[in-house]
Amino acid sequence: MKKYPFLDLAEVNAPYMNEMVAAAERVIRSGRYIGGAEVEAFEEEMSQLTGAPYIIGVSNGLDALRLILKAYIELGRLKEGDEVIVPANTYIASFLAISDAGLEPVPVDIDPATLNLDSSQIEGLITPRTKAIMTVHLYGRIALNEKLLNIVRNHNLLLIEDSAQAIGARSALKGLNGKYSAGALGHAAAFSFYPTKNTGALGDAGAVATHDEELAATVRALANYGAERRYHNLYKGYNCRLDPIQAAMLRVKLPYTNKENADRFERALVYEREIKRDDVVKPLIPKDVNSCIWHQYVLRVKNNNRDRLQAYLDECGVGTDIHYAIPPHLQPCYSNLRHGSLPETEKMANEILSLPIATGTTVSDAAQIAKIINNAPF
Repeated sequence: MKKYPFLDLAEVNAPYMNEMVAAAERVIRSGRYIGGAEVEAFEEEMSQLTGAPYIIGVSNGLDALRLILKAYIELGRLKEGDEVIVPANTYIASFLAISDAGLEPVPVDIDPATLNLDSSQIEGLITPRTKAIMTVHLYGRIALNEKLLNIVRNHNLLLIEDSAQAIGARSALKGLNGKYSAGALGHAAAFSFYPTKNTGALGDAGAVATHDEELAATVRALANYGAERRYHNLYKGYNCRLDPIQAAMLRVKLPYTNKENADRFERALVYEREIKRDDVVKPLIPKDVNSCIWHQYVLRVKNNNRDRLQAYLDECGVGTDIHYAIPPHLQPCYSNLRHGSLPETEKMANEILSLPIATGTTVSDAAQIAKIINNAPF
């Protein structure tokens, strides 16, 4: 029986093997294993990709978010106890970064059509303590519209992008800085290069993107023990620097970002065309094809059939996953979090199912997986 793995990272990285080996040798021979030319070059190349003039390579996506919020506190733009509105349907890192900074996450329910935050519900959550909105481009789909931008402007809020899953995505709308790319739409953005991402490192890695020079300098210092120069610590900082070896790996893969995203879109179109079941809701194909990079292809399976379909696919050799089975506000660590009703998020958690879409899943594989789904005996 043919197997259709959900994700095979060895296969994902195989096309880059020779370039990666050369890049690793370059780093080893350089003798520079913290900071240096590789990190600086990566930051410049990320700036060109995103349109954000300031990029700070950091240790991972969670740290990128944490550093943004901590930097805003150091700059007096936020203070402990302030509220940050965040979509309820997200990976828990979005919430953890807010809590770690001494801020309060305020979950907002989602639009079932996009699975991203429902901007029509934001104003009802704003209080005098609301100081920021963290919009999450979940599954690689841009989460930005005119209503969200107007709320940010009218209430003088910070707009922070969790772009962990959205490298290379482009908005149909101009962001606050007149740019269209994820990472340059708001006041600051966080990227993750976890190995499973569309453009992934060979370990943990992340980046902060911003148009704000003062914020960038503060983030860079905080990530380096709080020091803006050697042995001069402005802040009580952290060790959250990007390793040169990961920067070198990412420099190999960054030029292929748009191709990887385009390939995923091609597979998404196959699923869209070929899956034909009344109990399956397929994700929207956006009119602007670049506004979703398909980090995940997430179905909704109705009639309590999600687990049955997942088990059937497993029997047929098709790997799947659930992103995410338990929303952050229902996790034990957030049992004391105050929040309103979040019915769509909680409903989706019982319906969503992610299909293979990364490198290694061919167009013909996607068509065959769709056929297997259509033939599920229930």
